[in-house]
Amino acid sequence: MARAWADIDLTALRHNLGVLGAAAPGAEVCAVVKADAYGHGMEPIATAAMDGGARRLAVAQVAEGARLRAAGIDAEIWVLSEPRPDEMADAARLGLQPAVYSDAGITAAAAAGVATVHLKLDTGMHRVGAIPGSAVELARRTLGVGLRLGSVWTHLATADDLTTDDADAQLDRYDAALAELGAAGVDVGLRHAANSAGTLFRPRAHHDVVRPGVSLYGLAPDAAVLDHPAVADLRPVMRLATSVGFVKRLRAGDRVAYGLRGVVERDSTVATLPIGYADGVQRMRWDRGGSVLIGGRRRRIVGVVTMDQMVVDCGDDDIAPGDEAVLLGAQGDDAIGAWEWAGQAETIAYEVVCGIGARVERRYHDGR
Repeated sequence: MARAWADIDLTALRHNLGVLGAAAPGAEVCAVVKADAYGHGMEPIATAAMDGGARRLAVAQVAEGARLRAAGIDAEIWVLSEPRPDEMADAARLGLQPAVYSDAGITAAAAAGVATVHLKLDTGMHRVGAIPGSAVELARRTLGVGLRLGSVWTHLATADDLTTDDADAQLDRYDAALAELGAAGVDVGLRHAANSAGTLFRPRAHHDVVRPGVSLYGLAPDAAVLDHPAVADLRPVMRLATSVGFVKRLRAGDRVAYGLRGVVERDSTVATLPIGYADGVQRMRWDRGGSVLIGGRRRRIVGVVTMDQMVVDCGDDDIAPGDEAVLLGAQGDDAIGAWEWAGQAETIAYEVVCGIGARVERRYHDGR
């Protein structure tokens, strides 16, 4: 009954895992499946990732870990943000391994019976994490209250920007903190710093584990690296489509949708598609060059995208209700990529795929 659907290619996901693993030989892969696996559906993606060679999973919230456990997934699960004290009991019950970066977090984890934690250092992103100078103190505090230290890790703010050495400066701080911990006799467990961009572009960041997120789903970490050889073999996992709901003929000068802001430039057939901004198609794309594929050809969005519907100009082509319309992915010899869409919406590809709404049915395909 779905009016729009996202085809999710699990074979492409496993392929991307292989690409990312090959980019960081010697490092284990932790598959980041937070935010409903970047809009792709967390439970099926997590299962396929583990089947495809990932050694563990990462989420952002305890509630996400609970979903994975409810789905019967018994893999090692890292929680990348320090849970609130009142969430630590659930983390312990579910066997999750949370990040910690404060004395309060360490105390709460120990009191709740958490077994293993991961000490996060803020080496320059300045979002969350302990300052590197406190690493020895916090590690000793962690071990002193009976917690196992699973890793000491950091997150890179600019690994996707190949024009700056900021990521190297972060890695310098991280390596210095690791050296201090080693000199103090602290076993740091695993070491990890690499997100997707770190995995693909910065071998120095690979350490023991890499944590790919967006590139697991076949997307380049930034529009500036779309032509980089390291991303050439990634395969998009999501293809977003709907079907034509209604067709009409309009005359040149007719105006379309709310505000009558869209103008049909010549006599044309227009098609109405049952998908809109409630499903993740940004309203602004109508006047930023947005288009969809119908019959293998690009069809310009005409008029503002509304909550549940949008209109596209099909010229004089023979279009009928039920014809497939592709908003993201390939049809015929053309394709619309997430970074192209992101450019029209003044955002990033991450937000495009994460923003595909719950009304859009996810359909999973496995070519094995």
